[in-house]
Amino acid sequence: MKFNTLFVAVVCAGTLLSSCVHKTAQERQLKYTHTSLVDGDAFAIIQKVGETILTGTTLAENAEASGDAQSKEVASKVKAFYTQLTPSLDSVATAFHVDFPIKGIPAVEETKEQADTTEFVLEQEAQAHGQEHHVDYVHQAQHELAVIKEQLTRLARNTNKDLQNFAKNVLPSVSELYTQIGGKEDAHAHHH
Repeated sequence: MKFNTLFVAVVCAGTLLSSCVHKTAQERQLKYTHTSLVDGDAFAIIQKVGETILTGTTLAENAEASGDAQSKEVASKVKAFYTQLTPSLDSVATAFHVDFPIKGIPAVEETKEQADTTEFVLEQEAQAHGQEHHVDYVHQAQHELAVIKEQLTRLARNTNKDLQNFAKNVLPSVSELYTQIGGKEDAHAHHH
């Protein structure tokens, strides 16, 4: 009698534990070790692009509020693009277990006192160089988009096909916006 009871208990326990061991182990690994399903390069690229988008959105909002006419126009285009790109990047990050929104991004917004101090220093530098005070948001936006283009170009060569497709789908719109706001395409770039 004891042997039959023990046998039934072992069979039940074995069936219960082996039915979802691999899936449970994988879920626990992702949950408790914060690993992702992408390689180091893709992880770094998603982090870098995400950081650039989130800080760039804040800078665009600031430029829309207090920039000159050209800066406001560029800021509205850039902000619209970033707003459109954020959900798709979030979906990719979620699918591959990469933290998004990016944790630990330095704050972009300045306090009133810091802004006044920065304004004063910039005015002094402009007077020393004989130039008028002008914060060049357009140049900053071009730099941000160039960083995103470079990172997505690298991601398009990743070994993961889903990441390659994401990058290849987004790259044309990044390039188009980059040229719209005055960025110069590299004449020696290889287009695929």
